[in-house]
Amino acid sequence: MKVLLTGATGYIGKRVLPVLLEKGHEVICCVRDKNRFPTGGIYKNPNISLVEIDFLKEPEITDVIDSIDAAYYLINTMGRNSKDSGAQEEISAQNFVKLIKRTSVRQIIYLGSLTYSGSGDNTNLANQVETILKTAKVPLTSLKAGIVVGSGSASFEIIRDLVELLPIMVAPKWLNSKTQPIAIRNVLEYLTGVLLIEETFDQFYVIGGPDLLSYKEMLLQFAAVRGMKRHILVVPVMADRFSSWWLYLITSTSYNLAKYLVDSMKSTVILQQNNLNQLLDIQLISYIEAVKLAFQKIEQNNVVSSWKDSLVSSYDDNTLLEHMKVPTKGCYRDRRKMEITTSVDQVLSNMWSIGGIRGWYYGNWLWNIRGYLDKLWGGVGLRRGRTNTDTLHTGDTLDFWRVLAADKQNKRLLLFAEMKLPGEAWLEFRIIEKNGKPFLQQTATFRPVGIAGRLYWYAELPFHLFIFNGMARNLIRFDKSN
Repeated sequence: MKVLLTGATGYIGKRVLPVLLEKGHEVICCVRDKNRFPTGGIYKNPNISLVEIDFLKEPEITDVIDSIDAAYYLINTMGRNSKDSGAQEEISAQNFVKLIKRTSVRQIIYLGSLTYSGSGDNTNLANQVETILKTAKVPLTSLKAGIVVGSGSASFEIIRDLVELLPIMVAPKWLNSKTQPIAIRNVLEYLTGVLLIEETFDQFYVIGGPDLLSYKEMLLQFAAVRGMKRHILVVPVMADRFSSWWLYLITSTSYNLAKYLVDSMKSTVILQQNNLNQLLDIQLISYIEAVKLAFQKIEQNNVVSSWKDSLVSSYDDNTLLEHMKVPTKGCYRDRRKMEITTSVDQVLSNMWSIGGIRGWYYGNWLWNIRGYLDKLWGGVGLRRGRTNTDTLHTGDTLDFWRVLAADKQNKRLLLFAEMKLPGEAWLEFRIIEKNGKPFLQQTATFRPVGIAGRLYWYAELPFHLFIFNGMARNLIRFDKSN
């Protein structure tokens, strides 16, 4: 079966893809930026085709798309910073319909998010995208989910941050609202299970797990799984703006996503009963078991995808292509070149393990201070960390950097700064050869904006002198086996 998968580099898309391949389907991955699509592992599968389409623009159909049997619409602007995110989502859906109308597709499968009215206990489903998709005159199977629990999901990571950082919490009354969290494994079973099942054509389903829990109960059960004792005091106020800022400062989330989540937590949501899990023979996973499964993936360093790698985790919705070429004019640079007297493979491994838990090899406390300041200034901070401890792909987040190039074959790693800056910054690591000897070449590039940018660079020079030098020195010396 030939399947079109939009949002193939997103949190859900990266997880649906291997399941579809395991079932023997041919998958056409539709991405906005080919540079963000991984190239190793399962992504070398001959049943994968790659097309680049930006659904904010008029799409052009290609022969590879013309004969598809089914299409997944997994494009979601949840928590995006842009003020026009709602309009953009409508444009994306409309352009997707224009594309689909010119194909032989027999089913559209849509996964959307539950949103809430903000008052009372009634669920108000955001159905504008669904309405647009129906205009394609193709059988639509619509699935909507609330809290998704899995390694790397936004909900999981926010709950994890709160539980691990705060032994005592004083929280607004929305923490007593109830919902039915669903394990990511069940979400994937639903998405792939409905594929060309005629009973699901033109049907709408709200999917959730077996447990009806308050957000307070979710936090306490999460803490119990982790062997932590936590105390939560719920006060009788909503404090929406304060709650959004609190989540933003304490956790790895962006402010816009924090605001979205706080809005979504105001109402109790009891899902309408349906027989979809019986129809597809899906065994629903409890919340506690979903948390345990998520930590198994984390402990095995096998997290397939993370919401933080999405561009919505950035303070601005940039495209990577704009920054792939490091500028040379009007820039300041700090360049270090050091001979590698140890193993080149070990230095390359050190490059690919930088950031996150490992840190930056020198002056980590200074990096942490910079991260805290960035959060206070409205930036992304350091809490995003990294998805895996020793694996990097183009488009991944790396603390307050974004990976622009992760080319192990050519021994090059290029990062672009997403912290708040009066300018733009790049950090590049290369292993080069000169006179038959290997060298680590580390280059920090800063393109200032106005006088503020120039003053910033010179103010940072004393720190750069020993931080960048220490980082390069330790990159070629550090041996994680010792």
